[in-house]
Amino acid sequence: MNKPQITIKDIARALNVSPSTVSRALKDNPDISQETRDLIHAYAREHNYKPNVLAVNLRASRSNTIGVIVPQLVHHFFSCVLSGIEKAAAEAGYNILVAQSNESYEQEVKIVHSFLAARVCGVIASLAKDTSQYDHYQDLLNNNIPIVFYDRICTGLKTERVVVDDYAGSFAAVEYMIQTGCKRILFYGAAPHLEITKNRRNGYLDAMKKYKIPVDDSMIMLCDTRERAISITPDILEGPGHPDGFFAINDETASGILYACK
Repeated sequence: MNKPQITIKDIARALNVSPSTVSRALKDNPDISQETRDLIHAYAREHNYKPNVLAVNLRASRSNTIGVIVPQLVHHFFSCVLSGIEKAAAEAGYNILVAQSNESYEQEVKIVHSFLAARVCGVIASLAKDTSQYDHYQDLLNNNIPIVFYDRICTGLKTERVVVDDYAGSFAAVEYMIQTGCKRILFYGAAPHLEITKNRRNGYLDAMKKYKIPVDDSMIMLCDTRERAISITPDILEGPGHPDGFFAINDETASGILYACK
């Protein structure tokens, strides 16, 4: 059976000194004599004393932990991003606290509030699909907690962002399809209020416009999951004016299209 972790009070009781003396000695406070400091350090080492990190953080009013919000870990993209964050944080001496919003605004708000309570030193976040209000993130900024958004970003707050050029990537992909002969390219997008959707849709539209290919409302659809792509694509392919190309908002949707086209 593991021995219970000793505390500052245990050390103080064993050495017949006050807990405040032990606490200051462990921090090498010069107000405590060198002899007493050496005695307390030796006893702490001998009994494998470990400081209570939570208590230290509470006193310091800020932890050495970064909160990370992931929409869904099951997505390969987000799991890869998380792996990179974890590696970079560890190299810089930080811990990470990971939470999934599961694409829910309400869950995202709860996570942010829990991060505030945990006194994280910063937050790295990608927005849930249905997040269109950002007061919870403003709460972080009001508490001097910096935010870095990635992939799905918020443009309404002054924060750092890590994104790819969604517009240029979309334009290049659609232009390539047009140059290979596609004329009726459907756009499978995500929630229209998301910046990633806006930028990729604009890239799609501008590429079609460049080659004078008309686009009607039926060519732009909300489809951002594998399941929905598998569900709607067969009927689209069998209907009148069926497409000869698809632009998928993400890899999961693309895999659903490929499955439906088999």
